[in-house]
Amino acid sequence: MIVAETIADVKKYVKEWKKNGETIGLVPTMGYLHEGHASLIKKAREQNDRVVVSDFVNPTQFGPNEDLEQYPRDFEADKKLCAGLGADLIFHPTPEEMYGKDHFTKVHVDTLTAGLCGAVRPVHFDGVCTVVTKLFHIAEADRAYFGQKDAQQLAVVKRMVHDLNYNIEIVGCPIVREADGLAKSSRNTYLSPEERKAAVILSASLKEGKKAIDAGEKDLKIITDIITKKLETEPLAKIDYVSAVDFNLLQPKDRLDGEETLIAIAVYIGKTREIDNIIVR
Repeated sequence: MIVAETIADVKKYVKEWKKNGETIGLVPTMGYLHEGHASLIKKAREQNDRVVVSDFVNPTQFGPNEDLEQYPRDFEADKKLCAGLGADLIFHPTPEEMYGKDHFTKVHVDTLTAGLCGAVRPVHFDGVCTVVTKLFHIAEADRAYFGQKDAQQLAVVKRMVHDLNYNIEIVGCPIVREADGLAKSSRNTYLSPEERKAAVILSASLKEGKKAIDAGEKDLKIITDIITKKLETEPLAKIDYVSAVDFNLLQPKDRLDGEETLIAIAVYIGKTREIDNIIVR
C-alpha cells in the first residue's frame, strides 16, 4: 500500500491508474478508523480497481471551541487497517499541504445545511464540502463512499455533486453498530464507562420510533415524541434535537409518505455529542 503525504504524489499515481483505464474509489475519512470506516473501504474494494483512503483531520470543519485538538488520531493503526483491507493508497496530508499558505475559496451548500447539525455547527458543512471537493479533484475518483451515520453530510454531498455536475457517484453505506446498538464513532472514545452505557439510549430510542412505524404510525410528530420520551428516561442524556425531515432537501415534514424520511437525533452524553438516525419510507 502506498502512503502519500502530498497532493502531487497522489496525482502521480492517479494519472498512471487512469492511463490504464482503472476505476478509483475514494473513502474520505478523518482517521482513527473503526469498523464503520472498514465497511466503506470494503465496499470501495468490491466496486473499483483502485481504492484511495484519505486520512485527514480537516480543520475547516471545526468551529471555535470544538474538539479539533482533542480529536483522536492513530495513523499507524489506520495504515494497518487500510493495508489489511486492500486499499491501494492512503493520503495523509498536513493542513498546510491541503490548504497552502493562503486559502480564500470555500464551497457552500444552502438550505440543506440550515437545520439539524448545521444549526449548531454553522461552519461545519462549508468545511466538509470544501475538503471533499478538493479530494474529488485530487483523487479523480469514479465513486466516493460515505456512511449513513452522518446522514446530513451524505445528503449535502449528494446535493453538491448533483448541483455542480461532478463526474462522480456518491455511495451511501449503512450504519455499523456495536453489539448493543451504539453507532460506531471515533468520538465514542470520549465516553467514560458510565457514559458509554448511557449512550445506548440513542439507538434504543430510534428502535421505539421504528416500532411505532412498523405498527402503522405515519404521524411524524407522534413518532418523534415517542423517541424524545425514550431519550428522556436516561439521566445522562441531554437532547440537542429530534427531527424528521425529507431525505432530499432535509426540510421538516409531518407525515411518512412514499419518499425517504430521515429521522435524526443529536444527544449530549456528558460533554460528548452523539448522533444517530434511521431512514424510512
